[in-house]
Amino acid sequence: MAEERPKARNWRDTLFKIIYHADTPAGKLFDVLLIVFILASVLVIILDSVDWLHQQYGPVFYALEWFFTIVFTIEFILRLISIRRPLRYVFSFFGIIDLLSIIPTYLGLFISGAHNLLVIRILRILRIFRVLKLVRYTQQAQLLISAVAGSRHKIAVFFFFISTVLVIFGSLMYVVEGPEHGFSNIPAGIYWAIVTLTTVGYGDIAPQTVPGRFIASLIMLTGYSIIAVPTGIFTSELNRAVKKNKKRDQRTCSTCALTGHDRDAVYCRKCGHQLDDSDGAQ
Repeated sequence: MAEERPKARNWRDTLFKIIYHADTPAGKLFDVLLIVFILASVLVIILDSVDWLHQQYGPVFYALEWFFTIVFTIEFILRLISIRRPLRYVFSFFGIIDLLSIIPTYLGLFISGAHNLLVIRILRILRIFRVLKLVRYTQQAQLLISAVAGSRHKIAVFFFFISTVLVIFGSLMYVVEGPEHGFSNIPAGIYWAIVTLTTVGYGDIAPQTVPGRFIASLIMLTGYSIIAVPTGIFTSELNRAVKKNKKRDQRTCSTCALTGHDRDAVYCRKCGHQLDDSDGAQ
């Protein structure tokens, strides 16, 4: 029994390298095949949504859908078997996406139309970053996510202020214009205010009176004056994230592709995979 354990561990280590490491020929081939399957499965879902194709090739699409689902299910199980901390992978970004990519087919057995949610499989194409070794782009994406997270409170306050302004303008237009000009209720006025403030201007509802047009002019000017506020907030947080990232180690986790670990970090702060010297800066 003592001799079988190392063999089992070696088998799992080999499987881990194939599945999680794209820097080996076997690992790169695995990821390339996986991407081909992902694109093919999404294409099947898209084609199946066309009525005449569904009527003519419905059974073929259904069989292919189950084929891809079984393949992805086996892949998901192999990922859990080969990794030392499977729960960390399950609750990671890629783990959740992988799980969501197979659940809809099984739900389709009980809930009609649930299989249409399989289009979420296209998110799995993000694994191409590992295949092509575009780690620097992954790092930039993490900087953007960090900037969004850092600015969420300021942006939330900004949207609360905008919501208040929209309610005020929408209510005013309801009082000034009234139902006879299309402003049948306050929600309709708020809808018009949103369309006008964002400079979309559908034109389905438009003020007809002089006071209404004056209010419309005010909300248009307000939109131009505040539309750059969230951009400024995000830019400020992005600059802060860039400066903070320069102080971090550039090692990249081979499991979840997270970069920017502390220099004395031993394990990935996201998935828990052990970092080593081979996970160096690219």
